[in-house]
Amino acid sequence: MAGIELNSVEKWYGDAQVIKGVDLAIDEGEFIIFVGPSGCGKSTLLRMIAGLEETSRGQIVIGGRDATAEPPAQRGLAMVFQSYALYPHMSVRENMGFSLKAAGASKDEITSKVDEAARVLKLEPLLERRPKDLSGGQRQRVAIGRSIVRDPTAFLFDEPLSNLDAALRVEMRYEIAKLHQALGSTMIYVTHDQVEAMTLADRIVVLEGGRVSQVGSPRELYERPGNLFVAQFIGSPKMNVFAATTPGLRLAAPMPAGAEQIGIRPEHITLTEPGSGQIDGTVDVLEYLGADTYVIADCGEAGKLTVRAQGDTGLAPGARCGLAFDPAQIRAFDSAGLALR
Repeated sequence: MAGIELNSVEKWYGDAQVIKGVDLAIDEGEFIIFVGPSGCGKSTLLRMIAGLEETSRGQIVIGGRDATAEPPAQRGLAMVFQSYALYPHMSVRENMGFSLKAAGASKDEITSKVDEAARVLKLEPLLERRPKDLSGGQRQRVAIGRSIVRDPTAFLFDEPLSNLDAALRVEMRYEIAKLHQALGSTMIYVTHDQVEAMTLADRIVVLEGGRVSQVGSPRELYERPGNLFVAQFIGSPKMNVFAATTPGLRLAAPMPAGAEQIGIRPEHITLTEPGSGQIDGTVDVLEYLGADTYVIADCGEAGKLTVRAQGDTGLAPGARCGLAFDPAQIRAFDSAGLALR
C-alpha cells in the first residue's frame, strides 16, 4: 500500500497538450475516482500513473520514490481494464495465478494467494471453471483477483464496469466497495458514471479539458461545487441553471454581488400553486419512476427546469404550477462560472 503524488504533470502529443499541469496527492488506502466528460484526460492520466503513457513533464511519486521514468513492471501497481482479457483455455485458478507463475513463485505460494483472493471475492466455487462458463460480473471479479494476488501497492481501475448491464454494475459496485474495505489498499478508479463516483469514492477528482476542476468528497462536490461545470456534472438529474436576471423570478433574498447565474438542484424544488413560488412554469413532460417523478416545466426565459417530486404529482402536461426553491440550496455563479456561494 502506498500514497501517490502527481506534481505538475503534463502530457503532450506533439503540439497538443491533453494533461495540463495536474497536481494531486493521494493518501495511502484512499479510494480516488477520476470523472469527467469524454476527452477530459481521465484515462490518459491513469495510464500515466501506471507507466503505460510517458509523462511529458512533471513528476509522479509512488510510495515516496520518484517513479516518473520507471517502466510499468517496476511501479508495483495493478491495473484492471474494462476488458477482462482472461485466457480462455485456463481455469479461473490458472488465470488468477498466471502472473505469479510467470514470476517464478512456488506452487504453494501461488495456491495460497489464489485461495485468499478467491475467498475475498467469493470465487471459491468457480476456481475450476473456464471463462466461457462465467457471467460478465464473475469474469470481472476474476480479473480483479488476478491483480490481488500480486499484492500491489495500489490498484488502478479503468472503467471496469462499462461492459456490464445495469444490474451487474450495481452488484459489482458493491463488490468493489467491499473489496476496498477488506484490503484497505490505495485505489484509483476512472469512470464516466457519476453514480459509481458518488457511491464508491473517498474523494472525487473532476477533470475538464485536461485540468482538475475540483477535488473533494462526494458530499463536498454535491453540496459545495466550486464552479458551474462541477455543479452541473455532479448530481442526477443535473442542476438547473438560469440567469440571475430572469424575468418573473421572485427571490426572497438578493443574490451576492456579481451573480450572473443561479443554480438549484431538482430535489431542492417543491411544486406549489402558481404565484406562490420563486417562478411559475407550465408542465412540459412528466417522467414517472415510481418513488419519484421528474417534472420538466417550461419556465419561459429561465428555460426548462426539472423538479424531482415524490410519487405521483397529480399534474398533467400543460398544467400551470409554481416552483418554490429551498433558499439554503440556491447557488450563485459569476460570469466566469465560479461559485459565489
